Amino acid sequence: MKKVIVRSVYGAFEYAMMHYYPFGKRDALEHTDTYAVISIQDSHTGGFGVQFTENEFCKGVLTLLFDDIVTEVEGAVLFSEEHANQIIDFILRTARKADTLLVHCYAGQSRSRAVGAFATEMLGGDASAYFEEGAPNMHIYDTLDYVWVRRQLAAIAGEQPD
Repeated sequence: MKKVIVRSVYGAFEYAMMHYYPFGKRDALEHTDTYAVISIQDSHTGGFGVQFTENEFCKGVLTLLFDDIVTEVEGAVLFSEEHANQIIDFILRTARKADTLLVHCYAGQSRSRAVGAFATEMLGGDASAYFEEGAPNMHIYDTLDYVWVRRQLAAIAGEQPD
């Protein structure tokens, strides 16, 4: 992947639509890069009612339901190590297939910013702008970092991570 972008649900839809063209109008296409989507949606509503699908340009979709919280809250879903493993596996699986990783949540400010910062670092980039320009959910970022480091150490030791 060449870049990671973070958007709100509305911005993610706009981005996807820049890759759409009506039948017979491919020459009107705005973008021809490929992308993969991590769609972070709220658990209390069962999602936003928006679903991305793979196509000519979208090379992978991971939809996760968890809420923008940092501790357990009754009725809400806290980001977990299982979520972290799913994100890491998705990035590894799509890194060579897609030019761009599109990460979105409802507002594009906290959950997706944390995942975007982590993905940028995982792919060898500088994620400092994610922390300077916004407020990533640090529980999400720290959980991703912890799981990734644990997986790397297990690989070095020749073990399978938990």
